[in-house]
Amino acid sequence: MVEQSSEVHITGPDEAVAARQNSSGPSRTDTEKRLAEVLADVSSVEHVPVDSHFFTDLGANSLVMAQFCARVRKIPDLPSASMKDIYRHPTIRSLAAALAEATPAPAPADAPVPASPPPQPTPTHRANHVLCGALQLLIFLVYSLVAGFAAARGYDWIAAGQGLVHIYLRSLLFGGIGFVALCLFPVLAKWILIGRWKPVEIPVWSLSYLRFWFVKVLLHGNPMILFIGNPLYVLYLRALGAHIGKGVTILSHSVPVCTDLLTIGDGTVIRKDAFFLGYRAHAGRIQTGRITLGRDVFIGEKTVLDIDTTMGDGAQLGHSSALYRGQAVPDGEHWHGTPAQPTEIDYVRVAPAKCGTPRRTWFGLVSLLQLFLLYIPLAVGGVYMLFTEIPAIGKRLGPHRLSWSELIADSLGLSLVLFLGFLVLGAVTLFSVPRLLSAAIKPDRVYPLYGFHYALQLATARMTNIKFFKWLFGDSSYIVYYLRALGYDLSHVEQTGSNFGTEVQHETPYLVSVGSGTMVADGLSIVNADFSSTSFRVSRASIGPHNFLGNNIAYPAGGRTGDNCLLATKVMIPLDGEVREGVGLLGSPCFEIPRSVERDSRFDDLRTGDTFHGRLAAKNRYNLRSMLFHLFVRWLHTFLLTAFGLASVDVYGVLGHVVIATYLALTLAFSTLYYVLLERCIASFRALRPRLCSIYDPYFWWHERLWKVPDQYLNIFNGTPFKSLVWRLLGVRIGNRVFDDGCYLTERTLTTIGDDCTLNAGSKIQCHSQEDGTFKSDGTTLGTGCTLGVAAHVHYGVTMGDGAVLAPDSFLMKGEEVPAHARWGGNPAVDMPDAAEQLCGRDRTTSPSSADASAATVS
Repeated sequence: MVEQSSEVHITGPDEAVAARQNSSGPSRTDTEKRLAEVLADVSSVEHVPVDSHFFTDLGANSLVMAQFCARVRKIPDLPSASMKDIYRHPTIRSLAAALAEATPAPAPADAPVPASPPPQPTPTHRANHVLCGALQLLIFLVYSLVAGFAAARGYDWIAAGQGLVHIYLRSLLFGGIGFVALCLFPVLAKWILIGRWKPVEIPVWSLSYLRFWFVKVLLHGNPMILFIGNPLYVLYLRALGAHIGKGVTILSHSVPVCTDLLTIGDGTVIRKDAFFLGYRAHAGRIQTGRITLGRDVFIGEKTVLDIDTTMGDGAQLGHSSALYRGQAVPDGEHWHGTPAQPTEIDYVRVAPAKCGTPRRTWFGLVSLLQLFLLYIPLAVGGVYMLFTEIPAIGKRLGPHRLSWSELIADSLGLSLVLFLGFLVLGAVTLFSVPRLLSAAIKPDRVYPLYGFHYALQLATARMTNIKFFKWLFGDSSYIVYYLRALGYDLSHVEQTGSNFGTEVQHETPYLVSVGSGTMVADGLSIVNADFSSTSFRVSRASIGPHNFLGNNIAYPAGGRTGDNCLLATKVMIPLDGEVREGVGLLGSPCFEIPRSVERDSRFDDLRTGDTFHGRLAAKNRYNLRSMLFHLFVRWLHTFLLTAFGLASVDVYGVLGHVVIATYLALTLAFSTLYYVLLERCIASFRALRPRLCSIYDPYFWWHERLWKVPDQYLNIFNGTPFKSLVWRLLGVRIGNRVFDDGCYLTERTLTTIGDDCTLNAGSKIQCHSQEDGTFKSDGTTLGTGCTLGVAAHVHYGVTMGDGAVLAPDSFLMKGEEVPAHARWGGNPAVDMPDAAEQLCGRDRTTSPSSADASAATVS
C-alpha cells in the first residue's frame, strides 16, 4: 500500500464536500486560528502559519492530516474537513476559505426526510449462535458421510470391472452421474428450501439464515463454477431462477446467490472479479434485493453491484467502480467511480463479431463432451489406478496389515513423489504449454467468442494464473525470474527484492510490459483482454518504469499512466486524458497527488550504493530460506495427510464410507490447526507491534515470511461461528457473535473487532502499507456493531466507532477515525450522511414500472 499524502491538483467544484457552515458559524479568521491550533497540537509544534503548505512546508503526511481531520470533526462549531478537502486546499487559509464557502445544496421539493439513526445490530442470543454453529457442523458431517458412501460404492463398482475398457466405461458412468448429481442438488435444495428469493431481511444465526447459508455453500462448492465464461453457466443460473437473456457473457467467479432477484438483459457482459451477489450483510441481518441490468450492459473489472441497483439498456460501469443501493444508471449512459458517477469514457473497446446461438450451443456441447469423455474418466479412473497400482496403497487394501515403520516409509515415498512431481511437472507444463497455445492468438486482432481461439485464451489464462508458484516466489527477487519465464516483458530489471507480491493475475502473460524499477503490491489484475458480448481481443498492457502500485488495482490495456507514478490502493486507472507522469493517483475516479513525501524518503540511503547491494543480497538469502522453509512445511502437511490416508485404508473394507467421511472431516480440522500453529510459531506466539522501517530491515523479511503461511482454509468457515474461533486462534482480538462472510485480515494480531460486527464478502482489513522502500504497520479497531460492506478496504491505524457503517467497495484510508453510528463510503471514504437510506437499507420497495421495464428486456 502507498502513502497518499500531498497536494491534489483538482479543478472545478468538489461535489463530495458537504456543506459544513452557515452564517451563524464562526468567522473565517476565527476558523483559521482554531484550525491552525488543532494542526499544531496534532503535529506537536508551537505554531502553524496559515499560508504554509501542509506537506511541503510543514512536512506533514496523510496519517497526520487524517488525525487532524478526526480532531476537527470532534469540535462541534468547526466545519468538518475530509482528506479530499486537505488534498485540494493544502493550507489553513485555503482550507478555511473553502469550508466557509461551501453551502448546503437546496433540497428538491420531493427530497426524502433526513435519515434517522442507523439500526442497531439485531440482538442474537448465545443459544441461537451456538445452535446455528452446531447445525452447520452437523450438515457438513452428514454431507461428508453421504459423499463417502457414494465414493465407496462407486470405487467398489469400478473395481469389479475387467480390463481397461471396462474401467474407462465404469469411470465415465460413475463420474458422470456424480457430476450431474453435484450440479442438480444445489438447484433442488434452492427450490425446496427457499422457493423464489424475495427482498427480505434475515437475522444472522437464525434458522432462516441456516437455509440461506446451506444454499449459498452448495452454490459456491458447485462444479459448474468450472464453466464460468461458458454458455452452460448462464443456463445453470437460469435453472436457479435468474432472468437472463440471450447472448449474455459472465466471466466473474463471484457466484450470485439470490438468483431470482437477478435480471440480465440480452448481450450483457460481466467481467471477472465483479460482485453481483443479490444480497449483503448489514447490522446482523442478511438483506436481499434486486439487481437489474438491461440489454447490452457492460460491467467492468473489480466492480460491485449492491442490492436494489439498476442499469438501463446500453449502460456501462467502468473498472474499479461500484453502484450503491438505490443507484440507477439511465439508458446509454456510462458511469464509473465509487460511488459511480457519469463519465464519457467508452469501456467497450473491442468491435463486435459474428457469434450467434449455434456457435454458443456448439461450444457448450463440445465442453460437455470433453468433460464426460476425457476429464471425468481420467480423474475417476486415475484415482482408481492410484489405489490399485501403487504398492503402498494396493497392499494395504489386501488382508496384510503393515507395521508402523512400513507406513512411515510408504508415506514418505508417496508424499515425495506427489509433491516433487507437482513441482517439476507443474513448472514444465506452465512454462511450455500456454506459450504454445497463445501463439495462435494474435495481439489486437478481434476474435469471436466461443470458438477455437476463445478456448485457447481461456486455457492460457487458467494455466498461467495458478497461485502456487506466485505464492512461492512472490515478495522476493525470485518472482522477477518466474514472471519473465512465464512471458512478462520486464525490460532491464532494477532489482528491489520486492518487485511483485504474491497475488498478480492477467488475461495473458505474453502481453504484459513492466518498466524497470517498478514495484507492485498484492492484488494487481492486468486487464489485457477486452470483451464484448460477441468478441474478444488481447492487447499489450504497459506499466511504466519506477512506478509503485498499491493493493487491489485493475490495470487495463491503454491505461494513461507513464513513468514514475504512484498508484494508490484501489485506484481507478484513467483511460482518457494525458499520460500521467511523476505524480500519484488516488481514488475512484482518480485524482492527482504528488509522488512521494518526506517520511517515505528517510530510508533512501539504503537503496543506493554498497549498502543497498549488501542489504539486497542479505534479503535474497533470507527470502530463499523462507521459500525452502515453506516448501518443507507444505510437504510435511502432505506427508501427514498421506500417512493418515494410508492408515485409513487399513479399515476401509470394514467401514468404507465412514472412513472416507471421517478422513474429509479430520483433514479439514487438522489442516486448520496445522497452519494456525505454524503461523503462531513463526510469530513466537507474540502479538505484532506497529513498525516503520525499510524493506531492507530484517524485521520486514520476517514479516514477509509470516505472509506466506497458507490461509485458503479460512474460506471454508465463511458465514459460520467457527470463522471467529479460527481468528481468535490466530491472535485476532475479536468479540462475540461476529458475522464474517469472507473478510480477510492481513495482520491478525494488530486487528481488534468488537461484538456483533458484520463483515461482508471480499472486505479486507490491512494493517500495513508499503511504498517503494518503506514499510509501515499499525493497529486497526472496529467498535461494537460495525459493518464493512462488500469489497470494502480498511487501512492501518483506523478506528471505527460503535455502529459505524462502511459502504461497499470503499477505501478507508490510514489514520481515519469514523465516529460512532456514522455512515462512510467512497474511494477514498468520506462521511456520507445523505446516503443513509442506501447504506442502512430502510427502503425495501422497488418501482413496479421500472421493474417491469427491465424485465421486458429479457428474452
